[in-house]
Amino acid sequence: MSETEGKGRLTSAPVLETQRTILRPHRLEDFDAYCAMGIEPAVFRFIGGRARSREESWQRLLRHPGMWSLLGFGFWAVEDKASGRFIGEVGFHELKRAIEPSIDGTPEAGWSLMTDMQGLRLGTEIMRRVLQWGDEMLASPRTVCLIDPENTASLGVARKCDFHPYARTTYNDQPAILLERPRHGSAAPCV
Repeated sequence: MSETEGKGRLTSAPVLETQRTILRPHRLEDFDAYCAMGIEPAVFRFIGGRARSREESWQRLLRHPGMWSLLGFGFWAVEDKASGRFIGEVGFHELKRAIEPSIDGTPEAGWSLMTDMQGLRLGTEIMRRVLQWGDEMLASPRTVCLIDPENTASLGVARKCDFHPYARTTYNDQPAILLERPRHGSAAPCV
């Protein structure tokens, strides 16, 4: 079994819950909200640096089921429990990034929330649940994340979830920090 294959390979995102959210597979009905998230400056500032076109949002939305189908892991849509509204996405992906040092073969964690949901400590709540799932299901001895050095909010979430910087690099001609987190035993929560 390779590091990118899960212990119990899934072909679709399982439904997970946190105190305030439901993590579920992306749906076609999410598309308009997904497009809206992709043009919010507070969202795209650190994810590509520019608003996504409708076409780019469509392609991103479609890649999520493909990751689950081919790799056994991927991203979840984040739904607010109180309203049922799509409020973001979170999970692991394998993007074959042209970056040094290489992170190929290692699940890369990522998270993104609608602007009005930022600053509510949801990122940490959601990532803790996703990492708990990853500790139980992913075969990789670690996960990584790639964060813009100016993205203090995401760096805070990463720190609270036991990610530690291990390299400074550039990605798409922009500075970036690579962080890693060793897989915890299935009973160990992230700190």
